[in-house]
Amino acid sequence: MAQCFPFALNGRLGGRTLFETGWKMRPRRSHPRKPIGQALLLLLVLGLAQTVPADGNPYRSAKYPEFAQWRAACAKLPSNRMLLGQAGTAKLQTALPSFAEVDSALRAAFESFKTGSMSPTANWVGGKPKADEFFNTNRAYFLKPPIPFQPFAQKLQVPPGSEVIFHGDFHGDIHSFIAMLDSLNQVGTLEGFRLAKPNRYLVFLGDYTDRGNYGIEVLYTLLRLKLANPERVFMARGNHEDVQMIPTYGFLAECQKKYAKRFNPALIGRLYDFFPVVIYVGSGADFLQCNHGGMEPGYLPGALLDARPAVAYQLLGQMTGGTFLVEHPGLLDTADLTRRDFLKTTIRDYTPLAPMSPMINGFMWNDFTVFAGEPGLGYMEGRGYVYGKAGTRIVLDASAGATARLRGVFRAHQHSSAVNPMMRRLVAGNGLFRHWHEHDSLAKANATAAVLRSKCKLEHGAERLLKDGSVWTFNVAPDSYYGRGNSYKFDTYGVLTIGDAFTDWKLRVVYQAVPILEFLTAGQ
Repeated sequence: MAQCFPFALNGRLGGRTLFETGWKMRPRRSHPRKPIGQALLLLLVLGLAQTVPADGNPYRSAKYPEFAQWRAACAKLPSNRMLLGQAGTAKLQTALPSFAEVDSALRAAFESFKTGSMSPTANWVGGKPKADEFFNTNRAYFLKPPIPFQPFAQKLQVPPGSEVIFHGDFHGDIHSFIAMLDSLNQVGTLEGFRLAKPNRYLVFLGDYTDRGNYGIEVLYTLLRLKLANPERVFMARGNHEDVQMIPTYGFLAECQKKYAKRFNPALIGRLYDFFPVVIYVGSGADFLQCNHGGMEPGYLPGALLDARPAVAYQLLGQMTGGTFLVEHPGLLDTADLTRRDFLKTTIRDYTPLAPMSPMINGFMWNDFTVFAGEPGLGYMEGRGYVYGKAGTRIVLDASAGATARLRGVFRAHQHSSAVNPMMRRLVAGNGLFRHWHEHDSLAKANATAAVLRSKCKLEHGAERLLKDGSVWTFNVAPDSYYGRGNSYKFDTYGVLTIGDAFTDWKLRVVYQAVPILEFLTAGQ
């Protein structure tokens, strides 16, 4: 999670140097009625967010037609952990020396979004977005003249017996991504970039760039997977899939170093707009909320979950968090009394103008408590609105449809470059943690990994049955800037096996080493 809270809430954005310009952003108050924040405005002023050209032909790589070739190119890149502290001045290596390769992949992806499952009007609950706005990649909410910001939710309903594979934050870690794809190729799930087995799906949980030097390589790999499997690979939108974030946390500087003026940030910004802020993965009437951050009580997915199409979409529209608090007072009954008035005034109904304006999107930003005894709803500077066990249960129950039920949450987002209670539990659980474990408590916040495994009985086995109302967090990939402070060198992805009934759904954790990290010494 970002160390700096979004300026749409705290009202200020600190000064940062952008690329080679030497121009400084001065701290200034955000204006909640404006559709863009200061960082977006700066991009416009500098002329960096150019008009997105028309779509090109479908993607075909001349340089890396096969996965093995792409894998070999990425293997030559040095570790992010080794570059930490040097990235500000070093010339960054890249497996994509020409932005044209990325450009053509982006344009092919745009065409895929426009002609795939998003195209039929019947797949949009409540109405399909306008073609000259949502689907027009020549326009954007952050360009002049602007179009509306239109976040959306997606439903993915799969048959029993399916496997859905999840991964948390990459943050510019291409080495862990390649290790994951290698693993899936070895077991026959993938053949190169193509899913080789039926009823197999890939769901990525956001934060693909920033905090690491290979964000463009990660995005390109995601596009290769999406283009090879257009209706079986999905990317949720994290808090770093936002053009207001990338000038501050490294991705924009990375691309400027690699491509200079050839880089077009508007293309990347429009790509993010085709990522749903939440994906509801399920079978029959049972679903899991799969997203980057936390809960968003301003949007309730009942109509989407009840909809007939197996793959369906819904615009979030006006967010009604304030109305939800009035209708569900129990959410505040469990909150810290000192925070009750604050929550009543800050969680309100609003129309989203940008991911952080006039409020943060909860699916992208919000968080969860670690221990069952913590408040059902609270607020922490730098984390946003934090949902506890009781508060999460209220939102899950309210999110049910006429027949559909929301059973739990899969998410990422919770990581740190320093050891903390969450990171202790993620490491002890091989990169996967179920919140509010009944054998754990706040008194054991600083317990060692050995204690967590033995006395607290954290779930660290290979396969775990899901529990109704549970929240599962996946770790961030280890070769990002976050891995160094905790010194972990493993990556994790989860494999959800969909049984005939929810009581038969199982989550298997695949724990894998990242070869480039094997020889790092302590502290690296």
